[in-house]
Amino acid sequence: MAEGKKGKAFKRMKTSYPGVFYIEGTSLATGKPEKIFYIRYRKAGKMIEEKAGRQSQDMTPARANQIRAERIQGKSPSRKEARETAAEIKWTVDRLWQEYVHDKPATKGWSTDRYRYEKYLKASLGNKEPHSIVQMDVHRLRINLSKTLAPQTVKHLLRLLARIINFGLKKGLCPGLKFKIEMPRVNNLRTEDLSVEQLTDLLKAIDQEPDVQAANFMRLALCTGMRRGEIFKLQWQDVDFERNFLHIRQPKGGKDVTIPLNQMARELLESHPRSDSPHVFPGRAGKQRTRYPKRIDAIRDKAGLPPDFRPLHGLRHFFASQLASSGEVNMHVLQQLLGHKSASMTARYSHLRDQALRQASNLAGDLLNQAMNGNQAKIVNLKGEE
Repeated sequence: MAEGKKGKAFKRMKTSYPGVFYIEGTSLATGKPEKIFYIRYRKAGKMIEEKAGRQSQDMTPARANQIRAERIQGKSPSRKEARETAAEIKWTVDRLWQEYVHDKPATKGWSTDRYRYEKYLKASLGNKEPHSIVQMDVHRLRINLSKTLAPQTVKHLLRLLARIINFGLKKGLCPGLKFKIEMPRVNNLRTEDLSVEQLTDLLKAIDQEPDVQAANFMRLALCTGMRRGEIFKLQWQDVDFERNFLHIRQPKGGKDVTIPLNQMARELLESHPRSDSPHVFPGRAGKQRTRYPKRIDAIRDKAGLPPDFRPLHGLRHFFASQLASSGEVNMHVLQQLLGHKSASMTARYSHLRDQALRQASNLAGDLLNQAMNGNQAKIVNLKGEE
């Protein structure tokens, strides 16, 4: 039996590869069951057993078998051997990354981190040891990345680099950097506005779209202000038609929340086609989507909107703007509807609320001024009578 951190025994499950097995563990990111692969091999007359990796880290029986073969052939040391000879190893950023991968708990952003490292960091800094990296190296990297990537993406990449090196420092594998990595300034207040004409053209393009999934995806974002990730996760069990509520799973703000199901959203979901999948907008094989339907960009283009207009973010912004500018919704309520973690995130819409209140105040002043000057003005008393 393989054992967990607390000595709890787990049943070993065989694979089609000799010396490769797995146990049913629990994802540290989602709490759901996942496979954790192990390898067993004999080296120098001694039986060695070690963890190969988690299913959420893209580990498979075939990859585990490849690692096992490399261990037996002496092409790569076991994790224990690597730790024992750490002082003799040249701990480059790439070697630190490989160790970081094995040690790092499975998280939602694991695949993204791997893609970012392989594509943007490995070629430029992978062969360098942290103590040999100077500030100019990181400065050049930041400048080169900024030529093709958004500031927020560059910031994520630099933070990943810092995490890898800090991991090596904490494990005693290498010294840290001799300087603090300067992060690019990011403007997170970017929003997309829609004029009345643009909204009309967009709604027309949505109505003419033959792909029901893509069209309804956009309609739901427009009438609820939900984020695309929240729509990805939306399941039919989250739709409470009886009490008119939507349950939002793991929103960006953190804890699950519940928002009212307005009439437009209700009618949309009642008429939306269902499949055997538990998801309202299923992806391949009925599983949860990882990206929005491709036709959404085609709808945006057909409506004549700018290429840099982010359709779903733009619809969420329009939803929030309309509520704020009505003057009838306070910022706390808007914060709850949008699922913002802090009030500062909702504050970007406060000027619209203030503008609506200012217009209402000016209207009241005009009406009173007309009445005081003897002009006919429509005055409404507290009972609503003219």
